[in-house]
Amino acid sequence: MEPGQRKPFSGAVSVFHERWLPEAAVPVGYAALIGAFELAVPVPINLAAIGPRHKVYQEDGWKLYTPRHQPEPSLTGHLTFALRYEGLDLAVLKALFQAAGPEPVADIVRAAPTGSYSRRLWFLYEWLLDAQLDLPDAAQGSYVLAVDSDLQWAVDGTTSQRHRVKNNLPGTPAWCPMIFHTPTLDAFVDRNLGDEARRLIAEVPADLLARTAAFLLLKDSRSSFQIEGEDPPQDRIQRWGQVIGEAGRRTVDGAELERLQHIVIGDARFVHLGLRTEGGFVGEHDRLSGAPIPDHISARHEDLQGLINGLAAFDRGAARQLDPVLAAAALAFGFVYIHPFEDGNGRLHRYLIHHVLAERGFNPPGLVFPVSAVILDRIDEYRRVLETYSRRLLPHIRWRPTDGGNVEVLNDTADFYRYFDATPHAQFLFECVARTIDVDLPAETAFLKTYDAFKAEISRMIDMPDRLIDLLFRFLRQNDGKLSKRAREKEFAALTDIEAIQIEAIYAALQSA
Repeated sequence: MEPGQRKPFSGAVSVFHERWLPEAAVPVGYAALIGAFELAVPVPINLAAIGPRHKVYQEDGWKLYTPRHQPEPSLTGHLTFALRYEGLDLAVLKALFQAAGPEPVADIVRAAPTGSYSRRLWFLYEWLLDAQLDLPDAAQGSYVLAVDSDLQWAVDGTTSQRHRVKNNLPGTPAWCPMIFHTPTLDAFVDRNLGDEARRLIAEVPADLLARTAAFLLLKDSRSSFQIEGEDPPQDRIQRWGQVIGEAGRRTVDGAELERLQHIVIGDARFVHLGLRTEGGFVGEHDRLSGAPIPDHISARHEDLQGLINGLAAFDRGAARQLDPVLAAAALAFGFVYIHPFEDGNGRLHRYLIHHVLAERGFNPPGLVFPVSAVILDRIDEYRRVLETYSRRLLPHIRWRPTDGGNVEVLNDTADFYRYFDATPHAQFLFECVARTIDVDLPAETAFLKTYDAFKAEISRMIDMPDRLIDLLFRFLRQNDGKLSKRAREKEFAALTDIEAIQIEAIYAALQSA
């Protein structure tokens, strides 16, 4: 489609881009613009339409508004509706500006030079495209926020005198994911989980806390490998655990990510280290032909350096103004969608969560939240969260298979990785962090208290080496507090029947305490 050309705006439909509406309705805002300009972009998670009823309701990814919300069927009308009710979808806006060309946007500003929506559009056009419209600087009008902070999370930002707009976007044109306010996210942020964790550990004795922290760190490292289907030797798990324990001490940039990849991979004889020099995908290969069957296609290798620079700018800038968990979700999931390396992306993605939380002082000193362990427990939900974007992204990537069983991307896809909706990812990560505070941390400290009490009781009763006390405790845990026939006949054959009964009673009393 030539710049400035478009199809007529749609009337009432029952299906839009293979997404059924709750009832026949007229797509508006971003949906109308995507349809009219045939924009090849991932369709937003939530779309808007004008329904026949006189009530606003939300269902199946659609928000249906009343006939009185109907915008004027024009570029101005639908853009204004989108900014007012749907927030910013930067990928859609950039594609729209490129499709419409500069004059229609300039005409919107000329028609309402002091209007808040027109000035926001003007600013966004020049910010996204790095090109000036043929317009003089704004001379009047109160400063307006680029991001409606009631709809989406924003930063303090800087002022643009040319547009009389305050740029509170949480990123740069090189990389700027957006996160919507939701009741769930607002409640999590208000809860202040970091303070909760600090209050919780303040009641734990120092020696017990140190052992708890060591266990949780090792557990997180092991889980991060298990998520990738790997079962490495213990020394490799411990080495990666040490790296996680140092998260937040160094700024994230390309060199630091490559350093971490070297540590993650270990034996690099068959893996290219550093940024990819060809395409990449996540998925399977056809068993007969070897052709790729992608579930997710990574960013083009030509775009990697710019995207990593954008991530690094986010880490140094906007990430330090957002809530730490929101920033961690945006950075970590944005990284894994880019998938800049041939191998090691998954573990580095989860490392970035620890990096942001530690750098911002969210975790208590010396303690790592075992986020990977929680993700492993919720692996199906984790994959569904990853698919909230991958599935919307995949249809808009044109690719062909290479002789080596890889993919070659044929269209410009960089903006798909620069601008994405990180709302589901932020909610998932908050749930994981909350579980570590509500369940894992108290459970581990309680376990160690019980173990220490059990060890003390057994030591007073029998002269037994620590390794056997540990084995005894594990046997009891695995068999509902009873010593199995095998344990009585082998490892603990020396126990008398009375001693065995006493040990089981000690264990039971501690469990019920």
